[in-house]
Amino acid sequence: MIEQFEHRSVMLHEVLDCLAPKPGEIFVDCTLGGAGHSVEVAKHLGTGGVLIGIDQDATARKFATQRLMDLDDAIRPEINVMAANFSELDSVLTEVCVPGIDAILFDLGVSSVQLDVLERGFSYHEGAPLDMRMNPDSDGITAEDIVNEWEQAQIERILRVYGEEKFSRQIAANIVDARAEARISTSDELVEIVKASIPAAKRRTGGHPAKRTFQALRIAVNDELSCLETALESAIRWLNPGGRICVISYHSLEDKRVKNAFRELENRCTCGPDVPVCVCGKKPILKSVPRGAVLPTKEEIETNPRARSAKLRCAHKL
Repeated sequence: MIEQFEHRSVMLHEVLDCLAPKPGEIFVDCTLGGAGHSVEVAKHLGTGGVLIGIDQDATARKFATQRLMDLDDAIRPEINVMAANFSELDSVLTEVCVPGIDAILFDLGVSSVQLDVLERGFSYHEGAPLDMRMNPDSDGITAEDIVNEWEQAQIERILRVYGEEKFSRQIAANIVDARAEARISTSDELVEIVKASIPAAKRRTGGHPAKRTFQALRIAVNDELSCLETALESAIRWLNPGGRICVISYHSLEDKRVKNAFRELENRCTCGPDVPVCVCGKKPILKSVPRGAVLPTKEEIETNPRARSAKLRCAHKL
């Protein structure tokens, strides 16, 4: 239910500083969620602006739409809430019929509605189903499908690559052994298998012992990294000159792709170091502003633990 989750935006002030939304601009929130960022951006856009929010989750869209429409008529921009994955950005912007965009935000990872609603299966709660689909209405695979039906080598690979899990081999082996006895169908069942696969000393540090396993399964279920790469390419192409893009990531695999995408478009010159003047003609398309990643403050981490691993990267279209 909508009332079951509490939404708290990560690095809200830092995002607003980097996006610098202005009256009359076109803004896209590619991960609308509870609309925490979008509500604040909307106040800057005003009635002449356009706000486009994208989310796969029907509950999130309903909640976010209500929050946005509750804004005062005197300041509320045109609101378009779209049911889509952000990898479908080209189709969404074509449907809304905008010539370009001035600011765009990606807040990656799992939203409050997904974490706090037991039935979604993103948390470690007892009895939570192993689902993990960002769009629960889709016909795509679930985490339960993966742990019960994929080959041991496939499970080991996604845990190692997507979860950066050092004990991926033992966890995969124990999953296969456990499912031979009975189907693994809930989050807490999987948590116990993971715990039994990791030495006790290692379980006492680095957060929840199943964190990396759950991350890996979620990425595999939703094909997150491929979708991110597609979406970043589209977003940068749609940005108007002077447009701003902000991306909040929560693990190194996401952050690496964002950093590389920005870097490739900043440093396009293929002339060697021995060439004093660029002759290739490949001019930069983006400029990172600021340089490097912005991290949450200690104060924010204390009040919102979900911000702990967040990194914010921003760039301007030249």
